[in-house]
Amino acid sequence: MTRRTGDKHVSTETGTYDLFVIGGGINGAGIARDAAGRGLSVLLCEKDDLAQGTSSRSGKLVHGGLRYLEYYEFRLVREALIEREVLLETAPHIIWPMRFVLPHNPADRPAWLVRLGLFLYDHLGGRKRLPGTRTLNLRTAPEGAAIKPGYGKAFEYSDCWVDDARLVVLNALDAANKGARVLTRTACSSIRRRGGLWHVEMTDTQTGTRTEVKARCVVNTAGPWVNDVIGRIAGLNSHRSVRLVKGSHIVVPKFWEGRHAYLVQNPDKRVIFINPYQNDLALIGTTDIPYEGRPEDVAADGNEISYLLKSVNRYFKQQLTEDDILHSFSGVRPLYDDNAENPSAVTRDYIFELDAANGEAPLLSVFGGKITTFRKLSEHALERLKPFFPKMGSAWTARAQLPGGDMADADFDQFLADMRARCHWLPADLAKHYARLYGTRTYELIGAATSLEDLGVSFSRLFYEREARFLIENEWARTAEDLIERRTKHGLHMSAAEKRAFTGWIERQQAAA
Repeated sequence: MTRRTGDKHVSTETGTYDLFVIGGGINGAGIARDAAGRGLSVLLCEKDDLAQGTSSRSGKLVHGGLRYLEYYEFRLVREALIEREVLLETAPHIIWPMRFVLPHNPADRPAWLVRLGLFLYDHLGGRKRLPGTRTLNLRTAPEGAAIKPGYGKAFEYSDCWVDDARLVVLNALDAANKGARVLTRTACSSIRRRGGLWHVEMTDTQTGTRTEVKARCVVNTAGPWVNDVIGRIAGLNSHRSVRLVKGSHIVVPKFWEGRHAYLVQNPDKRVIFINPYQNDLALIGTTDIPYEGRPEDVAADGNEISYLLKSVNRYFKQQLTEDDILHSFSGVRPLYDDNAENPSAVTRDYIFELDAANGEAPLLSVFGGKITTFRKLSEHALERLKPFFPKMGSAWTARAQLPGGDMADADFDQFLADMRARCHWLPADLAKHYARLYGTRTYELIGAATSLEDLGVSFSRLFYEREARFLIENEWARTAEDLIERRTKHGLHMSAAEKRAFTGWIERQQAAA
């Protein structure tokens, strides 16, 4: 049914959803997926693109959080360490093990404290697949070749790498496969309780068209905007709040040999990750700075960049300058405000706030959280909602692969070898690119193609028209930025001219649609 209000059409849907999820970051996508798999009807709306905010601007790690041990966050670290291996099994194409080398600086944390932390790290989470900690002599080990001579010892431990934006998209995709409705570029403009239900108004951010739906429950996973949803959109009050902390990263050419990463300490007790990125690049971060601006305006500033460069140059022979920086990005972490004075000490744990009027129409708001624990957060969220949906199914995601992750024994290398044998015409680097992003869905992407010519227009060395169309048709991608920054990282390897040409192609597709 459609009614006219002023100059805008308002479409009113007659059905009622069980769950209306606000926010298409990792927590919103994870909860939508879990709920849809339990038999609930779900609608997720995101005002921008999936993972456009915090969830695509992380350090891209699935990790336990070694430094959280210093703040006695043992429950969080244990949960994150357990989840690390669960996620490694469920998405082996976008998550893989990585070894981290931590050069020891006697001026910072004492060796016994680092050893104790790593011992707990190895044993708190029931580690099964990942190798444990070892001590390195940097004067003889190849990992020490890039390090300044003053550092003789290092500790090496395991964590995992993740393509953060793709993790969000794959959760949303699995939610949709299980019946959830996913709307991007759709802002939730109002939610009000009436008659034991939520009456929800959404606005298409591109056309201005408004749609009204009803829901039995609203889940607020708006991240940095969580309090805005409670106050402005729902018209309610909250006793909790998020503390916005800015984290910035820089990307430079990779300056060491090997697939390992580094973790270096600073005199201020912060640690900086230096990770291999996109084969020939390095990702360096992050900072922890209180942030009070609009989350959508966040950007790395000169002081942060200087801080990161100084941190790296303290340890490495090759001295980096601002001229080495190819790219930078910044994200706002919506941390639960626990009143800690030091931004680095603010808890990375998550908190729920449940508002239910007379036991009906609950609003569940999520404060805090981190990528590694999103799946467990989703389970806990649905446990909180169980009294309102007593017939919903039980937890199921711990052993369920995300789309493309259904590889035998979660063996990525064997899958890649089999794929190359089957699609022998694909160059090795292109085959690996497809396998890493799409896993077993690669065959769906390739379709009937039997040559590079069948993949269509070449936008850059590894970017062909068929992949772009696949993302537009299957993964809610609309703009050039969606495609080359979040669904893929092609933008890091494209020239300015190639980006302009691809943007023109996208615009022509939209005009023809």
